[in-house]
Amino acid sequence: MRWLKFTAAGKTSWGIVEGERVIAVEGDPFGEWQRGTQSHALKDVKIELPLIPRTFYCVGLNYLKHLKEAADKAGTAPNVPDRPEIGYRAQNALIAHDEDVVIPASATEKIHYEGELVVVIGKKAKHLIEANAMDCVFGYTIGNDVSERTWQKADRSLWRSKNADTFKPMGPWIETDVDLDRMETVIRVNGKETGRFRTNDMIFGIVPFLVELTKYFTLSPGDVIWMGTDGASPDLKAGDVVDIDITGIGTLRNRFVKEKV
Repeated sequence: MRWLKFTAAGKTSWGIVEGERVIAVEGDPFGEWQRGTQSHALKDVKIELPLIPRTFYCVGLNYLKHLKEAADKAGTAPNVPDRPEIGYRAQNALIAHDEDVVIPASATEKIHYEGELVVVIGKKAKHLIEANAMDCVFGYTIGNDVSERTWQKADRSLWRSKNADTFKPMGPWIETDVDLDRMETVIRVNGKETGRFRTNDMIFGIVPFLVELTKYFTLSPGDVIWMGTDGASPDLKAGDVVDIDITGIGTLRNRFVKEKV
């Protein structure tokens, strides 16, 4: 099932995408709901953020090629993690499919993308084990982890390099039924392919992260975990359009524009 948050005729609601139409839903996917009587052509609605997460978890350096490329740029040997490690991102950075990523006026030319699988949590969970970890997963969407790399190197935290307004596009919807082992992530800039990798070819998969995370934190419905990326990004500039396609989910598309001050 494909869950969409959308706006039509001035009203924002949940819906179910079926082909090229969206069926309005009364209620929400994390509680009670029922199909409504109204439907809209998908092309005629405004696609909104699929959700605002209560907690926005993220994974770094979870693909071997990405880790090696980062080490090569730094002139160091790859330091492959021996256990899952979790970070956070800020809600203010989230934008929806087809909304603009705004490059801050003071940013350098080192603006990069990272196409990521996003895990959406569907129910409260703590102290998960390998056997039941996936029971808390509701579905999946797509994220673009935008970074300003000069700031990332200059600062002692990721406060602006990863979390500036609009730096975290997510969407376009939540897909509940996927085959992780058959998924491929393809990234295009202005229609030209710049990256392709097997989505599930992670150093640590979804289950180890869920097990490790819930040793310390309680997951709640609507929490998200961004699972990292593979490969490297070219320098992006104002006017570029980035499309991230993940098999079985769809395509997240966003244009990059320069801040007007």
